[in-house]
Amino acid sequence: MLLALLRQYVRPYRWPLAAVAVFQIISTLASLYLPTVNAAIIDDGVAKGDTGTIVELGGVMLAVTGLQVVCAVGAVYFGSRAAMGFGRDLRSAIFHHVTGFSTAETARFGAPSLLTRTTNDVQQVQLLVQLTCTMLITAPIMSIGGIFMAVHQDAGLSWLLLVSVPVLALANYWVVSHLLPIFRGMQRLIDGINRVMREQLSGIRVIRAFAREPFERKRFAEANQALSDTALTAGRWQALMLPITTLVINVSSVALIWFGGMRIDAGQMQVGSLIAFLSYFMQILMAVLLATFILVLLPRAAACAERITEVLSTEPVITSPAEPVRPETVDGAISLTNATFCYPGADKPVLQDVSLTARPGTTTAIVGSTGSGKSTLVSLICRLYDVTSGVVRVDDIDVRDYDTEQLWTSIGLVPQRGYLFSGTVAENLRFGKSDATDDEMWEALRVAAADGFVRANADGLEMPVAQGGINFSGGQRQRLAIARAVIRRPAIYLFDDAFSALDVHTDARVRAALSEVSADATVVIVAQRISTVATADQIVVIDDGKVVGIGTHESLLADCPTYAEFADSQAVGAGIGGSP
Repeated sequence: MLLALLRQYVRPYRWPLAAVAVFQIISTLASLYLPTVNAAIIDDGVAKGDTGTIVELGGVMLAVTGLQVVCAVGAVYFGSRAAMGFGRDLRSAIFHHVTGFSTAETARFGAPSLLTRTTNDVQQVQLLVQLTCTMLITAPIMSIGGIFMAVHQDAGLSWLLLVSVPVLALANYWVVSHLLPIFRGMQRLIDGINRVMREQLSGIRVIRAFAREPFERKRFAEANQALSDTALTAGRWQALMLPITTLVINVSSVALIWFGGMRIDAGQMQVGSLIAFLSYFMQILMAVLLATFILVLLPRAAACAERITEVLSTEPVITSPAEPVRPETVDGAISLTNATFCYPGADKPVLQDVSLTARPGTTTAIVGSTGSGKSTLVSLICRLYDVTSGVVRVDDIDVRDYDTEQLWTSIGLVPQRGYLFSGTVAENLRFGKSDATDDEMWEALRVAAADGFVRANADGLEMPVAQGGINFSGGQRQRLAIARAVIRRPAIYLFDDAFSALDVHTDARVRAALSEVSADATVVIVAQRISTVATADQIVVIDDGKVVGIGTHESLLADCPTYAEFADSQAVGAGIGGSP
């Protein structure tokens, strides 16, 4: 998975990476040449007292060193740009793919996990790319070139390489093989700590209201400790690498000096050659160390790549068909025929054999007990979910045949929780209509009975909105969410319990204003309050996922015991009617 991911997203940066390879090859070859020049200075210059040779070869060393520095800087520059571009593209790909997820895919992964995969996981793979550009190219050239140059200096000591390099490589591989499962677990634990933090920050008011701070502190401490313990375990294994490497290098250096000294005494080797051989020996071992360092990053990057690929390979269930239907206009007529829906893994359907019709210019209210499937029904109309069986049509066209963008553009949805985005009131309203004028925004606010508190603020439409709209009351958030739906003048209005936080008088004002702007639209209202739905053209009563009654308020009071009981629980009788 890691290789496939790298192949796909590194391809646009093949030319910068080719430049990195060229620079790294030149820089490494320069590094390999320096010990040979140094040996010549010692053997041909210092030993013979030839100052001219020393100066001449010293100049060569400076020139080679300068070339090495320039190439090293160039390699780091192009390598960093390629790695940063790779990370940017991968994050962008994940983000755009996730924004196409339906509610089912989003729930499957969970917001904390998706956040971790988009940030921390991408960062780990990006780090691998960045270091691979500079280290992985260097390591094989330096090790192979170092072996060649070392043997060229003195073949009699080359047997030390056959012992030291495999020992160092096998020891580090043993450490790395234990790190892979640890890093996989660490990424899951990061998901967990993100989830705990997100829940605690989102539910801070509930936590304080029920005095659950000690419990939440304990829950966070457990998640934090689990991550800490796993990180320490990984750290202990990583900590073994340095002493193992140092031990192998030092023992090998001592052995090299010992046997090299013996060859010098026997007249089989010169001092400069021993120093050069020692330099090449160190370069070879350092190349092995660099490769091992990459191997340390590899397990975690591989685990992160698996998680990223899992997201990118997940195909959204809700997509446009290959040849979508794109009608010139959408009138908004809604019809459900034997619609049944069952959540994945559920024992029984949430909705079963639901059939109803809602026509333009009418208001359809949906009522029922908590958990009866009212919100799910709204989700089927706007195609947040697809029916398990049956069909949902808009203007006699199956919603699954529509271009999803056109379908959603024709719908103004106000969900149960009127979520607001950080920014300003104007920016939130422009989510409904990107080119909305100030007059259009004030009109939408008037319809939603939100113009009063917005005008009362000195900033007006530029009134700041905190993340999630936490600087507004629940009723204000709902009214701003209603205004956001109204401003686009859709063919279909879906209000999913969108009036629950409004008092009775504000509720009546908003519905009266809505009746003016939605005269030609299809309006579907889900509500718990009978006073909100009593004046609807038709009321659909749902009980345990089935339609048990359809009619007006008066007819249902007479003919539908479930609705009559529902109305009686709110002390509402047949006297309700007329415009609010």
